[in-house]
Amino acid sequence: MSAKTTSFSCSMKHFINEHAGDDLNRLLLSASRYPGIDVPFAVEQISARRQIRDKLPSWHNNDNLIFPAAIAAEQCSSEQTAVYKQRLVNESEHVCDLTGGLGIDSFFFSRKVKKVTYIERLGKYCDAARQNFAQLGAGNINVQEGDAAALLPDLPPSIDVFYIDPARRSRGGKRLFALRECEPDLTLLLPSLLQRAPRVIAKLSPMADLRQTLSLLPGTTEIHVLSIRNDCKELLFVVEREPFAGPLPVHCIHFTGEKEESFSFNMQEEKDFPTDWADSLQTYLYEPNASILKAGAFKTITRQGVKKLHVNSHLYTSCHLQEDFPGRRFKVEYTLPFGSKCCATLRKSLPKAHIATRNFPLSPEVLRRRTQIADGGEFYLFATTVYGDVKTLIICRKIRI
Repeated sequence: MSAKTTSFSCSMKHFINEHAGDDLNRLLLSASRYPGIDVPFAVEQISARRQIRDKLPSWHNNDNLIFPAAIAAEQCSSEQTAVYKQRLVNESEHVCDLTGGLGIDSFFFSRKVKKVTYIERLGKYCDAARQNFAQLGAGNINVQEGDAAALLPDLPPSIDVFYIDPARRSRGGKRLFALRECEPDLTLLLPSLLQRAPRVIAKLSPMADLRQTLSLLPGTTEIHVLSIRNDCKELLFVVEREPFAGPLPVHCIHFTGEKEESFSFNMQEEKDFPTDWADSLQTYLYEPNASILKAGAFKTITRQGVKKLHVNSHLYTSCHLQEDFPGRRFKVEYTLPFGSKCCATLRKSLPKAHIATRNFPLSPEVLRRRTQIADGGEFYLFATTVYGDVKTLIICRKIRI
């Protein structure tokens, strides 16, 4: 185990807690004031903990856990998405995490399955993982250091599921979205993985295009699109060895605090589904959550009892409130045709509002400057294009259920 790991003493934990809110650059510059403390190491721990404060509260609240690098907290799964992935595995299975990283997914898999093999090529990550798993009581995780592709021939035949989360940063720190640019290249590794295990679960960038990715991952049997507080976080592709002939299901899961919204459809259904178009704006307005918008369920979402305002606007309306609609719900107050005159006078009747634009020539920032409407308040202004290609401003209030 590395010196950095063994140096995580009581005095170090006390220092980290005491300086958790400090300016980290200033803390580094004042390192000479703290003899006996590895200040750069402490700063890295503080930085990592700040990144996981909201997305991984159980680890953030455990001051016995160590973080091998601040960047490790950037790509790691959130607690909600890691727990969700337990649904994709069975209690009797052996899961191999090929890109262990901080170990979040390995740990949460271990709470469901029989055994987990964690693989990571960086030694300091492996050292931290061993210490953290021991602190967390995860005795069914075996940590192996090395390159996943190189270790593959020597892995035990008992593995049922491979899990992979390819690195989405280049060596120069640039963000990567294309699957073939990430490391390891799953498109090259996939045939070998499916030779050794019947199933592969891949966590991919939320920026990846679903249909393009499907063409690169033959054998995909289901897709899960996960979002938190209206921000798409993960795409999960489940790929299986056995041929799959049925319609491909897509599961859209959105977490809003403690609540979970779910909507499922299949791609053939979305292609063939007859769109229910609105010929007028009705009493209620709906905006699908981020997972549905990412998945492209623009037609099948009308199964929820709503009508679409325009082919490219992805806003919906109904006469009666659809309380279970997976997204934001609004009560329409009034509408205005968009034009220079309404921009000049709107602020008098609407001094403050949240502004969003959908299929509209102006950005929210530009529209706010033109109208001089302050941000916030109880009203929402949607600038969009509706039936008949009419540019319209919709003023409404959010419905909280």
